[in-house]
Parts: sequence; C-alpha cells; structure tokens
Amino acid sequence: MGKKRILLKIGSNTLTKETNHISRGKIEDLGIQIAALNDEYEFIIVSSGAIAAAKQFVKLDNQDKDVFVKQALASIGQPHLMRIYNENFKDLGLNTSQCLLSYSDFEKEQTKKNIVNTINVLVKNNYIPIINENDTVATDEIRFGDNDKLAALTAVLLNVDILIIATNTNGIYTKNSIHDENPETIKLVNDLKSLEKEIGESKSSHGTGGMQSKIEAAGISKAANIETWIVNGLNDNFILKALKDEIPFTKIV
Repeated sequence: MGKKRILLKIGSNTLTKETNHISRGKIEDLGIQIAALNDEYEFIIVSSGAIAAAKQFVKLDNQDKDVFVKQALASIGQPHLMRIYNENFKDLGLNTSQCLLSYSDFEKEQTKKNIVNTINVLVKNNYIPIINENDTVATDEIRFGDNDKLAALTAVLLNVDILIIATNTNGIYTKNSIHDENPETIKLVNDLKSLEKEIGESKSSHGTGGMQSKIEAAGISKAANIETWIVNGLNDNFILKALKDEIPFTKIV
C-alpha cells in the first residue's frame, strides 16, 4: 500500500493566527507535522495568504476595496509567502514548489491532465506543492472567491484521500449551541442539507469565505467520495491530533 494523500487547505485567518501578519510559527507548525507524518502521508497544500503577506510590506491606495489593488497586492505578497514557506520547511528537510491555478484551468481536459501529471511528479520527488489561486490574472467572473472551492476541485482532480480545511473554529457548531454561547461541534456528517441548516452567515476577518463556502467545498469532495475534515488550524499539531481523534472537529463523509 502506498502513502495516503492529504490535501490541506489553509486560509489567511489561520496563517496569520488572526493577526495582521503571517505567522512564521504557524507555518513552522505545519512543517513539523508534515515531517512527522512523512512515512504515511503525502501532502499537497492549498494556501491563501498572499494579500495578507503583502500588507506587511506595502500600503496601496484603496487597499481594501478595489479588486485590481487586491490583485496587485497578491502579486507583491505571493513571493514573500513562498519565501516564508521555503525557509521554514527547508529547515525541517522539506522541499516546496509553487503552483498557481485559475478557475479556467479546471474547464480544459488537457490542462487538468497537465496539473495532475506535474503535481504527481513533484510529490513523487518529495516536493510539497503549495497551490494558490492565480489572483494576478483572475477577474471577477472567473475568481474562485475563496480557496475552499479551489481546494475541493484540486482534491477531486488529484484523487486525495482526505481534504482537511483548516479554520478558526473546532469544526462546525450546532446553531443552538452558538445561540447559547456554548459551542458544540458537529462531529460526523452524512447529510449536507441538514448541515446547511446549522450554519451562520459569518465570514473570517482576512478570508473571503465562511462556513457556507466550506460546506460547498465539502459537497464537491463528497460527490467524489472524498472525506472532508473541518479542523481548528489555530491549534498546534491540529493535523496530528485530528488523525488521532484527540480534538473535536467536523468530519463529512
């Protein structure tokens, strides 16, 4: 039996640990876990954070409003984000590579084959693909809007075993428990329609999605018989702990 394949989606809110700066400590935490699991699992990462990385270095006019300014920030921030990944992962003996994808890439059969072949070669040669949306060239009409969907489409394309979406909650909570201010995690889900009734409309401070986008992503992966785990990525060792069932998280099967 070969290694199991995990696609990890990590958003800006997790990467910044809910601050205004990319957390080197969080990226190091990811690398330590991946290194520890290297004998059993191979990893592909879908990572947000390019815009958040850029905001540490520059301030552009209309920074938070104009989509073209955000695309410019992504262009500035993406090399910084990859540098932080490279530096932290290299210290742990891990090799990284960058892959930028657009929505249109998933509409062309030849392009999809190219993505699969390239990433399989990278993984086979012990390089961890770090994927982000190609924000610089994307337009409003073809933007993913959130990397949750990008992660799910990529997970299906690469036939992964588990899609792990790292967020800032212990999975999805029941609506009543949120109302009572005593959040209770929904641990196992078979029916996404029932799950949709439990979620709110909130979005993360740095990201563009919320729980709705995560459920939509889970629907894409579920249709391909891929499990989706929604896990609190702010915790150290969250992947290791989820695999050992030591923390509460939502598993959609």
